Amino acid sequence: MSEHNGNLLSVNDLRTYFQTEDGIVKAVDGISFQLKRGETLGIVGESGSGKSVANLSVMRLIPQPPGKIVSGDILFDGIDVRKLPIDDVRKIRGKRMAMIFQDPMTSLNPFLKISTQLMEVTQLHLGHTKEQAYEHAIEMLRKVEIPAPEKRVDGYPHEFSGGMRQRVMIAMALSCEPELLIADEPTTALDVTIQAQILELIKGLKDEFGTSVILITHDLGVVAGMTDKIIVMYAGKIFEAAPTKELFAQPANPYTKGLLKSVPDPAHEHGAPLYQIPGLPPDVAHLPPGCPFAERCDRAEDICTKEFPPFVQINENHHSLCHFAKEVHAASGGE
Repeated sequence: MSEHNGNLLSVNDLRTYFQTEDGIVKAVDGISFQLKRGETLGIVGESGSGKSVANLSVMRLIPQPPGKIVSGDILFDGIDVRKLPIDDVRKIRGKRMAMIFQDPMTSLNPFLKISTQLMEVTQLHLGHTKEQAYEHAIEMLRKVEIPAPEKRVDGYPHEFSGGMRQRVMIAMALSCEPELLIADEPTTALDVTIQAQILELIKGLKDEFGTSVILITHDLGVVAGMTDKIIVMYAGKIFEAAPTKELFAQPANPYTKGLLKSVPDPAHEHGAPLYQIPGLPPDVAHLPPGCPFAERCDRAEDICTKEFPPFVQINENHHSLCHFAKEVHAASGGE
């Protein structure tokens, strides 16, 4: 292993913009983060905050046009993925870094057997013969706890339930034992019981293979027990970054506090309304001056609508994009 401060992935000042009829949409606008080997990073935020675009950028899967990675470095094990020829990126993608996409029904080809789709990955990246690839496909289905994998391997996607299709996607992503696994809202369309099973499965396979994981979700409850650290995104920016326990115990950003309050609490008084952050996320093609969250923020003052907030360092591993980050952090301590 080469030395990169122990980081498998380093993203520095990444900007991914989309050209639209309404103007330039700054979907990801200057974000930086690091991921160590064997670590799990949670990326949370409302829909449209830039979570998925950031990780599609890492995988070099941004459709061009209308999208474009405008600037920034994406260092994977010291290699700048952004500068690699696309053929070299394809050799890494699927083998050393893999992604579980949001919707397994549209990610699997409905006309091909599950076996064909799983075999293609290992034949391409591991040089398996047909027989080896077929046996490996069965083994991977067994690993993701699909019953009777010898029989199910030759089924078609429509013969599997939503949870089972998601397991197939996980099997496909982990077929080559990648060093980095990006899971983009892997439990969105699943019921709560299946959600828990899928998350437990990813956790177990991560421990088995020593994989680094990026877990993208809009649900803070999902990342609570799964991640080592969390990034909170809003309007294409990182609003807060901290170790998971610290972020839950003492957030330093009003947006993070709003997200945490929005998580249903079993101790919540029966019949009382659930909290929701007022208003809607801003149009990233026409962002207001100042802080993008100011209009929805109960802590906002005049400066928030006029000046873009600084990225304040709370401690070595905790940062918050807010004019009043230290005050918010101090106030969170007693909650």
